[in-house]
Amino acid sequence: MKTIADLGDLRGRRVLVRSDLNVPLDGERITDDGRIRASLPTISTLAEAGARVVVCAHLGRPKGAPDPQFSLAPVAARLGELLGSDVAFATDTVGASARETVAGLRDGQVAVLENLRFNPGETSKDESERGAFADELASLADAYVSDGFGVVHRAQASVLDIAKRLPATVGGLVQTEVEVLRRLTSDPQRPYAVVLGGAKVSDKLGVIDNLLGTADRLLIGGGMVFTFLKAQGHEVGRSLLEEDQLETVRGYLARAERDGVEIVLPTDVVAATEFSADADHEVVPAGAIPADRMGLDIGPDSAKLFADRLADCRTVFWNGPMGAFEMAPYAAGTKAVAEALVAATAAGSLTVVGGGDSAAAVRRLGFEDDQFGHISTGGGASLEYLEGRELPGLAVHEGEGGLG
Repeated sequence: MKTIADLGDLRGRRVLVRSDLNVPLDGERITDDGRIRASLPTISTLAEAGARVVVCAHLGRPKGAPDPQFSLAPVAARLGELLGSDVAFATDTVGASARETVAGLRDGQVAVLENLRFNPGETSKDESERGAFADELASLADAYVSDGFGVVHRAQASVLDIAKRLPATVGGLVQTEVEVLRRLTSDPQRPYAVVLGGAKVSDKLGVIDNLLGTADRLLIGGGMVFTFLKAQGHEVGRSLLEEDQLETVRGYLARAERDGVEIVLPTDVVAATEFSADADHEVVPAGAIPADRMGLDIGPDSAKLFADRLADCRTVFWNGPMGAFEMAPYAAGTKAVAEALVAATAAGSLTVVGGGDSAAAVRRLGFEDDQFGHISTGGGASLEYLEGRELPGLAVHEGEGGLG
């Protein structure tokens, strides 16, 4: 894949950067600016090279039309604070405001366009509609840099189609993400453990299937673990359960045993009467969850077990919290896994936090990004990469890669 250096002299050139600025908001307040911070190095590199930097991104899931609650205005303001310089903001994506804003840029200045998904062409399944929108985006720039790793698994106008219309490269963030993921898939240092959590087994079927041939250990927590426990014949009370995945999970358990892959499941769980921080809750054996309760976190013995099974690992990938970490009574399991990764990092192991809720959890629980080997900005993209699937936003840059 070509990099920014391959674009040559950037002074005075308009460079469209596809960043991932899809941050959580509470009203107009950004509650986690991790993705903005991750985007800074590429934006700064371009600005320092004298480019006129035009940043495009999406926020949330608007329905292809302007929606004030998904405006990127707060993100543009925060980006300016982090850069220490004014950032211009266009109130549309490819309309009069965008054209005027881009035309007003001087060398080294940065602008942010309004939410890409306010235009239906961004996410359209119709290639001609996406292409028409990509043409409009391309008219605003002289070159394109793909730096939003969190969207490279999407065949969208600002990810795929635009790279076919301008000299195109990947940015430093995408380059780093790919390098780290290649270390996880190409001869990783062993023992290699993967920790999976989150709500549903069905969200991770592909990655489990692929990792059974790669990883030495799979540690399973979160809501998805109850389908594993049920598949072993245990009662799970009112816990989250995917009945339609039981046979698939039984197949995974049998395959793991046959191939010598260790699957580590919780021995105890925190079970509550309701999905609430105020609900009555207690620690119970994982195989004996009362009929009137739901599991909302792995228990203290499980936390110790998971930490023990990670202690000697040279490579660890983690995607998905161990419980409902947003509520204090159910955050201990996720915190214990984070602490185990911090210890592994300090011991020289490669540890990767796979974006999404996992990244949000470690920050919310008070950990710093540099305590881990790498925190991915793309949960879905990193999982699809580990599944072995082709990611459109990477494939378009491989080989000849666009016009670059």
